[in-house]
Amino acid sequence: MTSSPSYCALMARYNLWQNGSLLSAADGLGDDVRRQERGAFFGSIFGTLNHLLWADLIWMSRFDGGAPPEGGIDASPGLLADWHAYCAARAQADKRILGWADRLNPEDLAGDLTWVSGATGREMARPMGLCAVHLFNHQTHHRGQVHAMLTAAGARPGPTDLVFMPEDVGL
Repeated sequence: MTSSPSYCALMARYNLWQNGSLLSAADGLGDDVRRQERGAFFGSIFGTLNHLLWADLIWMSRFDGGAPPEGGIDASPGLLADWHAYCAARAQADKRILGWADRLNPEDLAGDLTWVSGATGREMARPMGLCAVHLFNHQTHHRGQVHAMLTAAGARPGPTDLVFMPEDVGL
């Protein structure tokens, strides 16, 4: 699996753009609507957004050595209880991902990344390029779930097509 710094920078910008769209749409809903059980893997809109933030923080701790979030996957839907605190943490995480991606050079994506997986309970080693692709793929997967839940709740997130991303996002 190969990945490149330009791919990571593009996807970090896309992440920032899409999270802004989803949070804007979700902000127009009441807290009870954001927390309503919707049958998704992480339950609600807010639970899924929390899981996504948690996962981004886990992967970034592996990539840049920062502190990982507390708790495991099962606790991830409850990462942050307050909507405004969540939005601030999401913005901070998106800036962190964008900064990491903008500083990458090809050597940073070479070789293996080794970590202890909470999901498997064992040490894992995978190509760093694959792990970077996984970060962005995981984001897209769960944002798609959130987009569907928001739409079902009557909110209207913006477009998701990469080709429609404004050129100045994240610059």
